[in-house]
Amino acid sequence: MRVLLVEDDGMIGEAVHAALADAGDAADWVRDGSAALAALACQHYDLVLLDLGLPGADGLEVLARLRAAQNPVPVLVVTARDALDDRLRGLDGGADDYVLKPFEMAELLARMRAVLRRKSGSGAPLLGNGVVSLDPATREAVVQGAGGAAPPVQLSRREFALLQALLLRPGAILSRADLEDRIYGWGQEVESNAVEFLIHALRRKLGTDIIKNVRGAGWRVSRGA
Repeated sequence: MRVLLVEDDGMIGEAVHAALADAGDAADWVRDGSAALAALACQHYDLVLLDLGLPGADGLEVLARLRAAQNPVPVLVVTARDALDDRLRGLDGGADDYVLKPFEMAELLARMRAVLRRKSGSGAPLLGNGVVSLDPATREAVVQGAGGAAPPVQLSRREFALLQALLLRPGAILSRADLEDRIYGWGQEVESNAVEFLIHALRRKLGTDIIKNVRGAGWRVSRGA
């Protein structure tokens, strides 16, 4: 998925940015509120990690302007401000969760997954369409067959990112540009034929019918069995 990280602390930003990449997310990192608003105006994101004490525009101002523009992107506030009033202002202002610094990276990633589940209206920890299921916590995929579930298959981070993008919108056709947008962040070189290579790898691991090619348009997974 595509994540916007808004954090002015270089050490924290580098650590979170690296952890997001390791988790298979395409992450863009900005260091002030004005840059965050500019990024949100021109790029679709699946989730925002938002610090509050920012130069340019305070995090609460960024959140207020985001919600005033009717942008429903999930926002997880990550801040050292631990006063109850700050937490209430953040949550009542439209944040989906509030994480205090210092934090464990594993907890931050788990809270991100929980926020996305709530936004999708599903309490289930797995993504799936009845044919294949995907565990965001382990990057393992399981295919359902006539004889039951096959053994879990470990995916690379980019294989995971591509399959996650398709399973978040089962039945929808995603173009090459759509899929590249979910795999690559700012400054990352888009490798030639990367999407085709990843789809070939996923089909080899999970079966040729898991991802359907829609000629001239893109790829999709079925809505369900």
